[in-house]
Amino acid sequence: MAASHTDAGRSLAQGDSTTTLAPSVPPTAISSAQKLNQLFDSPKEPKQITGSIEKTTATAAAAAVEDRAPDGGYGWVCTFCSFMIHANTWGVGSPWGIFLDRYISQGTFARVGRSEYAIIGGLAMAMALIVAPLANRCKIALGTRGTIVLGSVIASIGVHTSSTASKVWHLVLSYGVCYGLGMGIVYIPTLSVVGPWFSIRRSLAIGIATAGSGFGGLGYSLLAGKLIATYGIPWTWRIMSYIMFFCNFFCGLLVRESPVTKSPVNNPVAANSSSFSFHIFTRPQVILILIWGFMVELGYVSLFFSLPSHATSLGLDLNQGSIVQAVLSLGIGIGRPCVGWVSDRQGRINTALLMTLFCGLISLTLWIYARSYPPLLVFAFLAGISSGTFWSTANPIVTEVVGLRQSSATYSAVCLVMALPATFGETIALQFVDESRTDDAKFLPSQMYVGCTYFVGAVALLMLRAWRVWQLQRNLAVVEDAEVAGVVPEEKRVYGWMMPRMWIKVVKV
Repeated sequence: MAASHTDAGRSLAQGDSTTTLAPSVPPTAISSAQKLNQLFDSPKEPKQITGSIEKTTATAAAAAVEDRAPDGGYGWVCTFCSFMIHANTWGVGSPWGIFLDRYISQGTFARVGRSEYAIIGGLAMAMALIVAPLANRCKIALGTRGTIVLGSVIASIGVHTSSTASKVWHLVLSYGVCYGLGMGIVYIPTLSVVGPWFSIRRSLAIGIATAGSGFGGLGYSLLAGKLIATYGIPWTWRIMSYIMFFCNFFCGLLVRESPVTKSPVNNPVAANSSSFSFHIFTRPQVILILIWGFMVELGYVSLFFSLPSHATSLGLDLNQGSIVQAVLSLGIGIGRPCVGWVSDRQGRINTALLMTLFCGLISLTLWIYARSYPPLLVFAFLAGISSGTFWSTANPIVTEVVGLRQSSATYSAVCLVMALPATFGETIALQFVDESRTDDAKFLPSQMYVGCTYFVGAVALLMLRAWRVWQLQRNLAVVEDAEVAGVVPEEKRVYGWMMPRMWIKVVKV
């Protein structure tokens, strides 16, 4: 009986809705009706298939497939290295809003508007996401360490050559293309290294790793503000490139693959993790993740680059605008590990849904009414905690709904699609800014746009949650004859997850 239950848990944990569980459970042991009645009411026996969905997803489902994952050990060293690499890749991009304000106020490049500068910042983020498949190929050819070192060199060259830009297209090539390309080559393999080291604590570990972009953004935003005032823009670029290279280079040398993914011969997960297929985009759960990510990324990029400009439009000086940007990064740094820790206990999809709704709510309320320095700092901190939820929970959610084998390829596809909103999110937001107004409400349409993107993303995530609840309930129900057990027939249909009761069921997913 116990062995059969374990086999069923292993099949269930793969995340494939077509999985068939082993029908080896004796019908006399416990009736199907009793099992279905206990589905959501018996959380005390996590090792039994009759336990709750909560226990299945948090322990048995994750641990059964990844029973060789150390769930710690040297994985914490890799997590710290990933934290530092995030701080010195994505963190370097955080002060772009500060550079943007300086370029505009000083008239560095003639006849260049805010929209052109916004495209440069968006292009850097887009390049980091577009190269995800290339980064995976480099990882196969050069190994994780070699790929990180290569990306560190490319990204540092891009930042350093930005100091010599005399025309705006120089910045497009140096910062937008070169830095973005190197950042993606570093970022993608670094994040994929952390996940396989953990099973139960995966969201916490990835949250800590991605928090580096927040703390790095905090440090680089404050550093850039001081350096620009003291040494000027060119030397600021150079100093940032030196710090970036040395940190990424030495952290890259310390990164090590998990035993779960080290050998493709002994582990089919490693052998199939890099295969990419357009069939990925036909799965309803993947489409919902893409819609959620696409809408949230539009709002995230707009918020990230617009906040310093919004601060100066309220009459604050450039230094106060940089501090607002730094507080936003601080919120990201603190929020991502906290969100990861909560999601491991309360459900990853549940936590992401609540945080996405919260960010949309404060964007349409607190941000609109924050027309002085202190309230704007409060909003920046809260927005930092909630706005970056996608990048701290997307990888664990992808792994949960498609399985560990296909998680790498699926996450690469997600990054590829995210390049579009990353490029044009800020440009779209700037089109909503009413430059004809001289009061402090000129950013009101843009603020409403950001709030609505998060609400639309939350709707897509709510649908994904319903799909996951339906999938788990259906897979658990087929341990015995579902029709005899009295399962509602719609639960066995392909689109049974669209039933209203799947949307409102209180389950940890």
